[in-house]
Amino acid sequence: MAATVIPLLALAVIVFVLWKAIRATITSGKPPLHSDNTTQSEEERHRITVSLRDRLSREPLGTPLAERVWRKLRNEAPGNGVIYDHHRDFCGQGLIRTENGVMLADVQDGGHYFGPPIAEWSTETDFVAFLARQSDFSMSGWEAAEPVFFTEDDWYRNNQRLTRAVLERYLSRL
Repeated sequence: MAATVIPLLALAVIVFVLWKAIRATITSGKPPLHSDNTTQSEEERHRITVSLRDRLSREPLGTPLAERVWRKLRNEAPGNGVIYDHHRDFCGQGLIRTENGVMLADVQDGGHYFGPPIAEWSTETDFVAFLARQSDFSMSGWEAAEPVFFTEDDWYRNNQRLTRAVLERYLSRL
């Protein structure tokens, strides 16, 4: 008898808790935390985008940081490198070690797949000269004067792009 009553009581508790949670969500009038806010106007989305853009640093990364990134990348096995984040689908842009040097490419599925090279460097001198002049702003895709990173695509711009913080996090890894 206990073998029948205990599972039924557990089921009743689960149903009760779910019912209370659903009822609380409905009566609060708030959408669940995971839902997208699809009611923003185009103007509101643009205002938020511009606000995020204006907070990006325009300070160049500098030669010392660029040299450290090159040297660490050269010690990586080909196919590894700086990746914004490791998760499913689009993971932003990454600096990836290749057989001949380093490439900048779009990263998919946590680094299991890379898009075609956006740019490639085979020498430290060329890489450091390029990366040292970059800033969070230029790498975000907003800087029209930096064609390697620039895009007019609102989705692609500042979407999991390289930043000083990402590069420093990479350098701090053992």
